[in-house]
Amino acid sequence: MTTPHPQAGAPQNDPAPPGGTGTPTADAGSGRSGYLYRKVALYLADHPDQILKVGEITQAIGAPSSGAVFGALKKMAAAGHATHHRDPHHRFQITPDGIDAAGTLPPAAPRTRSNGGGRQSRPAPVPRPNGTLYHPRRLGKGWDVEELRRLRTQQVPVLLYGPPGTGKTAMVEAAFPDLLTVAGTGDTVVDDFLGSYTPIPGGGYEFVHGPLVTAMRQGRVLLVDDATLIPPRVLAVLYPAMDGRGVITIPANSNETVEAVDGFYIVAGHNPGVHGAVLTEALASRFTVHLHVTTDWDLARQLGVPKQVVAAAIDLNADLAAGKTVWAPQLRELLGFVKVRDHLGMTAALANLAGIAPEDARDDVTAALSRHTGTPITALTLGKR
Repeated sequence: MTTPHPQAGAPQNDPAPPGGTGTPTADAGSGRSGYLYRKVALYLADHPDQILKVGEITQAIGAPSSGAVFGALKKMAAAGHATHHRDPHHRFQITPDGIDAAGTLPPAAPRTRSNGGGRQSRPAPVPRPNGTLYHPRRLGKGWDVEELRRLRTQQVPVLLYGPPGTGKTAMVEAAFPDLLTVAGTGDTVVDDFLGSYTPIPGGGYEFVHGPLVTAMRQGRVLLVDDATLIPPRVLAVLYPAMDGRGVITIPANSNETVEAVDGFYIVAGHNPGVHGAVLTEALASRFTVHLHVTTDWDLARQLGVPKQVVAAAIDLNADLAAGKTVWAPQLRELLGFVKVRDHLGMTAALANLAGIAPEDARDDVTAALSRHTGTPITALTLGKR
């Protein structure tokens, strides 16, 4: 039983949104703090078990324009707050995330502004679920966050690859507020995707569906992080969901059939240099776009990393690419350097950056840092009392 939202059907004095019936408005969630968007969302929340047509919702809430309602519903679906069915009518159902959002607008896509010369300026940083900000980077003719969202709309799967710490996961989290994640390891099993039976109070078991099933049913994005560490026979569970069929079965749950709804999308991450990572042809062929993600050195400087430390990191990454060393700091380690410097000072931060390097690369790291900073460096240790 759900708690009714009286606001959803309450009479209002707000002006009708622009656009006639059947004509989507430019932004159905804008104006008066997203009044129409909230009204639509709260009506769906009052009917969580129903899959409703656009016209039914329009009539129920007294909206003058089904096009404006349709625009609000599509915005909800893009944020993972509603599931969009086409059978062949456009019908929508609230998701658990939509109920939790209580009608609030989803985060806006980063906006870009022209500097007058035809070139777009950098968009605003995008918040991630942990509260940190992601700074978009150039990709093709636009920015990575925007382009990933566009590729999702066109159902073009993306494989991100590059060293750990370059921002692959951060970029995906910023692009997709409705993200679910499976962190891959050599111990990942099929149940980690599909679900398994768990004990319930009072005895017995019930089947709890996994993130792949949830993403397919709710039209959400699934990130398979470190996908190439997962055994190939386990990864095969993804392929029927990706190859156009959009249907999987769950043998452990009486061969239950699951069909993907609109919005479902898979992204994967791959760290080529990590021990045990194997990119099979079967996996690689499922991803149309293979995107190499590297550290943005300009961003590192912008975020407070000293230019001497950035220069040392650039040299180490060049040595890594040439096979002269086995490790080099990326953006994650450089941002950690800034935090340590702010708390313990520059000397301790340099020593710590050397100390976190793998033992067989530590001499290379200390040499590069010493050369660029003019300071003899050893790994961070405790001093005498």
